[in-house]
Amino acid sequence: MIQVRDLSKTFRVAEKQPGLQGTLRHLLLRRHRDVEAVSGLNFSIEEGEMVGFLGPNGAGKTTTLKMLSGLIHPSAGELSVAGYQPERRQCGFLEQITLVMGNKQQLIWDLPPLDSIRVNAAVYGIDAIEAKRRVSELADMLELGEELHRPVRKLSLGQRMKAELLASLLHQPRVLFLDEPTLGLDVSAQARVRDFLAEYNRRFGATVLLTSHYMGDITALCERVLLIHQGQLFHDGDLEALTSKLAPFRQVRLELQRAYPMAAFEAYGTVESHQEHQVMLLINRNCLTETVAALLSNFPVVDLEVNDPPIEELMRSLFSAAATSALP
Repeated sequence: MIQVRDLSKTFRVAEKQPGLQGTLRHLLLRRHRDVEAVSGLNFSIEEGEMVGFLGPNGAGKTTTLKMLSGLIHPSAGELSVAGYQPERRQCGFLEQITLVMGNKQQLIWDLPPLDSIRVNAAVYGIDAIEAKRRVSELADMLELGEELHRPVRKLSLGQRMKAELLASLLHQPRVLFLDEPTLGLDVSAQARVRDFLAEYNRRFGATVLLTSHYMGDITALCERVLLIHQGQLFHDGDLEALTSKLAPFRQVRLELQRAYPMAAFEAYGTVESHQEHQVMLLINRNCLTETVAALLSNFPVVDLEVNDPPIEELMRSLFSAAATSALP
């Protein structure tokens, strides 16, 4: 469904010094430099896949999504989305895709969302009866009701985002490019948007490329992730396998009936924290079962919890490694 080959994008930007002298020099003798936002990307996404697209700010994620949706032209390389070249912006292509950006909106501020949605239906040539059916179906999936009849400015951020999704998906696109769709939403609203996207993918078989700084979005929706840093792709694969590779240990939290000295646990793993009856250990995945069994046998354990290290910490360490070219 999506093919990317040797994709690159370079922007030519003007350099300006501060102050009046810098302004005059900028006006009379303008200097430019080239900024490489994306460099030599290669990946493909099959129909129906939901793929996470991760990277720090400025890594090139949004630039890539804009090239895939045809908003900007690549400097080099080849793109194919649903059999089309995105930069040509053909009608058939535009009917197959949608781009949702969490920091942008298409709904008219002073009108109810339903008015903007009707405009979208007319743009895509959807007749009134079919448009009404689709609005009802999507509104039910998004748990939207009377919010569609209120002015957009009177909706909460979460309600506006759901209405944006409805407007963007009215034409039932086969490919979704989602750039921070849960940006600024509270935990409850994020969960509802995730549930909707998962249901939309199941119901319509849509292909989804998702960027987000909320790792909960990625872990809940995407089995596969693409990691980009400074415009270059340095990982394409299974999220769980990446987690195991980055963190060959598990966090084991123990609550004990009585306090033990920290030295009593050092033979079982790395003691991450030790506070009276509470102990946190880092234990190698390869010997986790045997070690947990030994802990239960040798200590009066009231409660035991085994977790993976927080994915956010793993991503931070990975991007730090990428910055120093010390990738695992």
